[in-house]
Amino acid sequence: MHFALNDLIADITQNGAESGAELVELSIEETYSPQKAEIRFMVRDNGKGMDEGTLRRATDPFVTDGIKHPHRKVGLGLPFLIQTAEQSGGGWNIESALGKGTTTTAWFDLRNIDTPPFEDIPGLFRTVLMFDGPREMFLHRVRKGAEGIPDLDYDIRKTEILDALGSLDDAESLILLKDYLQSLEEE
Repeated sequence: MHFALNDLIADITQNGAESGAELVELSIEETYSPQKAEIRFMVRDNGKGMDEGTLRRATDPFVTDGIKHPHRKVGLGLPFLIQTAEQSGGGWNIESALGKGTTTTAWFDLRNIDTPPFEDIPGLFRTVLMFDGPREMFLHRVRKGAEGIPDLDYDIRKTEILDALGSLDDAESLILLKDYLQSLEEE
């Protein structure tokens, strides 16, 4: 089991980054109302995608392609996501087509005791921006309706971050990135 929802989101985003994609999109939306408190995330990539049979097998914990982790006999990323979403009163959806990429969506009831914690969005975004692979990564963040907390709606493009910072290979750039991402969450 993952310690936090951030771990699940990072794992699925890393899958997209390693799929041969030129573009990976990550959208995280928190919605609060008297009827619900929900977090929903979507990861979309334009990578190699999967055919129907591979997509069905990808949700089986005892199936792995053996490429990413040659020593492992199981692939637990999607099965953990599915189990966590269902146990927390949420759900999931995965769509994929060969040569077109994959879209993974999951949602979680934030009021359900079985929902893992969801925290440190700037840390999550910093982590996924550092993944090797895609030329472009597009991050979208929304929070609305949280009592006493301002609504948020912002976008981040990896190419714009790299234009501003030069690279994400040195400590100074990572500190600036951390401060920038933190400021977006505090506005």
